[in-house]
Amino acid sequence: MKRSEINSIIESFAGFLADNRFFLPQWASWGPADWKGKYNICSEIVDNKLGWDITDFGSGDFFRTGLCLFTIRNGSWDKKDKLYCEKIMMAREEQETPMHFHRNKSEDIINRGGGNLVMELYESTSGSKLSDAPLTVSIDGVLTTVNAGRALILRPGQSICLKPGVYHRFYGQKGKGSVLIGEVSLVNDDAGDNHFYEETGRFPEIIEDVMPSHLLVNDYEKFL
Repeated sequence: MKRSEINSIIESFAGFLADNRFFLPQWASWGPADWKGKYNICSEIVDNKLGWDITDFGSGDFFRTGLCLFTIRNGSWDKKDKLYCEKIMMAREEQETPMHFHRNKSEDIINRGGGNLVMELYESTSGSKLSDAPLTVSIDGVLTTVNAGRALILRPGQSICLKPGVYHRFYGQKGKGSVLIGEVSLVNDDAGDNHFYEETGRFPEIIEDVMPSHLLVNDYEKFL
């Protein structure tokens, strides 16, 4: 992805958050120069990868397969400090986050506003394949049985709890607008906890055609 594209996506994401009156930490507005020399006081942010995260999952087509994220808080399994994570995300209409599950992380996915969120779910088999069997999930605390792969609609205010090993992909419903998505979970570990059904790239290679307006979570080491 080009840095100019990432800058534009962050600007659009920030505008969507503002429209929905969702407020980020003050450091979310920092530019690269603001981070210089601050590792000692910002090590929690840097080490636990808090902040802006834009990915096209290696597709080369962000608006078809991609996601905007901002990790607000996250801990560390090793340090056993915070054993929880919170994210805010945006998915456009029919913009897909590919099928994947988490090995250890349980998470609540919450429609915080905007359009409708479409989710497709499968239990994973012992060989990490897709099971055809129906599965039971908790939607706002109500146990609900859904057919494997069938489109499940989460409207604003609704949430679903996903246990480890449950495959899921999601996207904004066509004709309903972009979706503001919350995530509350156990510690997030993108390096070791994610399993995608098909091979993907989690963090994009960036073509530095312009300077970054904001640092992504994988930029900290380079710019601090």
